[in-house]
Order: sequence, then structure tokens, then C-alpha cells
Amino acid sequence: MAFRPVSISTKPGISAAVTVAALILTALLAVLGRAEFTSGLGPADWSAIRFTILQAVISAVVSTLLAVPVARALARRRFRGRGLLVTLLGAPFILPVIVAVLGLLAVFGRAGWLNAGLAQVGLEPVSIYGLHGVVLAHVFFNLPLATRLLLQAWQTVPAERFRLAAQMSLTPYAVFRSIEVPLLRQILPGTAALVFVICLTSFAVALTLGGGPRATTVELAIYQAFRFDFDLSRAALLSLVQLGIAGGTAAAALWIIPTISIGGGFDRSLHRWDGQVGVQQVLDVLFIGLTTAFLLLPLVAVVTRGVAGFAKTPLAVWHAAGVSIIVALFSIAVLLAIALPMAGWIATRPRGGSEAVGLLGLAASPLTIGTGWFILINPVVDPFALALPVTALVNAFMALPFVLRIIVPPMRDTVQVYGRLTQTLGMGGWSLWRWVILPRLRPQIGFAAGLTGALSMGDLGVIALFASPDTATLPLQMYRLMGAYRMDAAAGAALILLALSLGIFWVFDKGGRWHAQA
Repeated sequence: MAFRPVSISTKPGISAAVTVAALILTALLAVLGRAEFTSGLGPADWSAIRFTILQAVISAVVSTLLAVPVARALARRRFRGRGLLVTLLGAPFILPVIVAVLGLLAVFGRAGWLNAGLAQVGLEPVSIYGLHGVVLAHVFFNLPLATRLLLQAWQTVPAERFRLAAQMSLTPYAVFRSIEVPLLRQILPGTAALVFVICLTSFAVALTLGGGPRATTVELAIYQAFRFDFDLSRAALLSLVQLGIAGGTAAAALWIIPTISIGGGFDRSLHRWDGQVGVQQVLDVLFIGLTTAFLLLPLVAVVTRGVAGFAKTPLAVWHAAGVSIIVALFSIAVLLAIALPMAGWIATRPRGGSEAVGLLGLAASPLTIGTGWFILINPVVDPFALALPVTALVNAFMALPFVLRIIVPPMRDTVQVYGRLTQTLGMGGWSLWRWVILPRLRPQIGFAAGLTGALSMGDLGVIALFASPDTATLPLQMYRLMGAYRMDAAAGAALILLALSLGIFWVFDKGGRWHAQA
């Protein structure tokens, strides 16, 4: 595609990309320089590596396979509240992990609703800790993501194919085999690979639901070597292992994710005639109902327990809430300062390597970057004094890949549509951004800012490394309350964190769409 000449300056975008790459790569080089390869990995480290891969494989397989019937049911059913349910499928992505874990504990924990029901019928209680608890939490977060990806793929099937299948009176199984199986062969490997990468770097889930040495991930081992043993060499070596696993898998995932293109249609709305009655209808209703209950029950538990424990929240929770808001706002400011010029630079270039700069945050986990920066900062200043700025900066880098995917496409469209006009008018610099780019990108910028703020509010990664006993964000303070078995106070803190995360997302998303151009 030939790009029309535009007046967007590429220097700020290149500078932002170089800054991001330099900060991340410097941290990785610091980890590389501190790691002592002669010491090697111990039995506990190899156990952590095996568990990390095992739980990620199981989580990816279960989440993806369960998403198939759910997405298929949503693709061929029209019912009241369907749009709200599809929107709900996106909620776990911005839901703070520690809040979701508390909700899962309320439902599936030792004193949860499930065990209370089992006790009523005389059955033994189940434990949520260990491998099955980690997998359960990952399925909670990633089943909706996999379902959304598959549902989007299903929507790309031309309606004419289902119309032809109905005219030929094909059975639901024949429709599935001839139309849907080829689609699944394209999209399932990439979806499973994406979920696998996410599960590899899920620190908070392993921290709260891991069941001791046999259920320790590599990231949790990094945290333990860092916080409990202060063995920076071992933490650095484990960080390199984590980088190799997550970075290699992320690269492979990007390679195998295909571009979905299965033929054209006439853009008619998708209507399905197969499986509208009988067993197929019952199964669709069952899958949709169970998925909805699985997603809603932990959230309901958080709200009900949070209301009951709200009065027991200590003053430290409110102080931590203020700290989290400041960190989130700083993350948003940093993110926009680097994402907007980078998006402008990427949009003026053909698709290619320039977009890969923003993906560095996915290749290296927050704990790996945090470990590298601690190694660099420690000889110069007190790292604990920089806990909050470092946390905000890393949170911005972690959100950057998602934000670029949100902002770059409409930026490209703006460049293509208005490039020649702005060049003719001699419009450039700030006037170009003010009158052309920002008004047209306000909805995407607001959504990106809200997403970054929500992710930052719920993060329990770098702050766990850098925080001193007197410094805590709300997720860390909530984890400390859970560790002290003050579950009522933790439930109240969870309700506050949930409200703040959703609130900051809503404020920025709504603000971006307020009087914005379509």
C-alpha cells in the first residue's frame, strides 16, 4: 500500500520507540550481566520451570477447548441480553487479578460456596490451592478472551455460506464439519498460543493460589529469590529463563497466528438456521448459562463479601488506594506520551518491523524488567524510594502493545484519508494533531487510557519487588491483608479496588467518546 505524504513528524515517534527499546533492553542486559551461569539451576528451579509450562499448557488447552462451544452458541443464538453478555466477556481483561482470586476463593475456596454445598450432601471438601487452582483462575481470565477471539472469527464467515447450507438442508454436524472446522483450524492454534503466553507470565495467580514448592512458577521463584533470599544472581538467572520461555513463545505465537481470510460475501448480517431446536438448542443454552454463571459468581461474591467487610477496612487501605490512583494516572500519562508519537510514526510507514518495538513488553515479563532495573538502580540510589515511579513506568510498557493495536489502525486511516489534504494546506506539527488527528482518535485514546489505568490499578508485579513495608498499592495491601488472614478487610479492599478499576476505565473511556467524532 502506498502511503500519501503527510506532515506528521516522525522524530518524536522514533525517539519514543528508541526510549522504550533502550529502557527494556538495558534492563535485560543488566539481568544478563548479573546472572551466574556457573551456579546453574537447582532441583527447585527445574521444578518451577516444569510447573510453569505444565500449568500454561493445561490452561491454554482447557480455555481454548471450552471456548469453542461457547463461541459457537453465541454465534448462532440471538437473545435478549446477548450484547451485554458479549461485553461481560471483556470484563476479566480489566478486572484486577487479586480481586478475581478473592472472588474465586469465595466460591471455590475452603470455606466457599462450593464446599458449603458439598458439606450439605456429605461430600469431602475440595482445595483450590495448587495446580488445579491456578488452572481454574487462568480459565476464568482466558476463557472469555478465547471466546471473544473465536466469536470474532465466526463473524467473518460470509452469511451466504450458512444460507446455502440451509437451502441444502445440511445437518448441524455437516455445517460444523464443512464450514466451521476449517475456520477453527485457522484460529485455534493462535488463540491457544496467545493464552499460553499470558499464563506463562501470570504472577499474581501463582502467588495467591500456588500450593507450595510443587506449585511454584518461574516468576514466583524470581520473587522468592529476590524478596526472601535477596539472591540477585539467582533472580537474574531465573529472569533469563523466564525471558527465554515467554519471549520465545510470544515470537512463535505471532508467527503462527494466521490472518483470517476465508472468502468474500455481501456483508449481510449473519443468520444461522442450523441447530435452532432440539438437542443443539439445549446444549447452546447450557454452555451459555454455565459460562455466564462461572464469570458472574466470583464477581457477585466479591461484591457481597466486600459490602459486608467494607466497615472493617483499615486506614492503610485508603492510603494505598490513593497511591494506586496516582500510579495509574502517571502510567496513563507516560503511556500516552510514548504511544501517540509511536502510533504516528508507525502509521506513516508500511506494516513491518516498526510495530515490533511495541511488542517488547510482551517478550519480557514485568518481574524480569523490574529485576534488571533494581540491579541498575541499587548501587546508585535506594530502589525502594523509586518503587512507585518504576511501577508506573513498567505498567505503561506492559500496556503499550495493546494500546498500539487500538490506536494504530485508526491512525493509519486518518493518514490515508487526510494526508493529501493536510499536505495541501501546509498543516503540520501541533495544528495537525489538534485539528485532525486527536479529534478523530479521541474514542480510541480514551479507551486506551482507561484500559491502561485499569491494568495499572490492578497490577501486582513490580510493586511486589520494590515496595518497602511502608509503601503499598491497593493490590499489594490487599494481598498483605489476605496473608494476615484478615479476609473481611481484604474483601472490603477488593470492593474498593474493583470500583476504582472499573471507575477509572469508565471515566477515560466515556471522556474519549464524549462529543468525539466517529
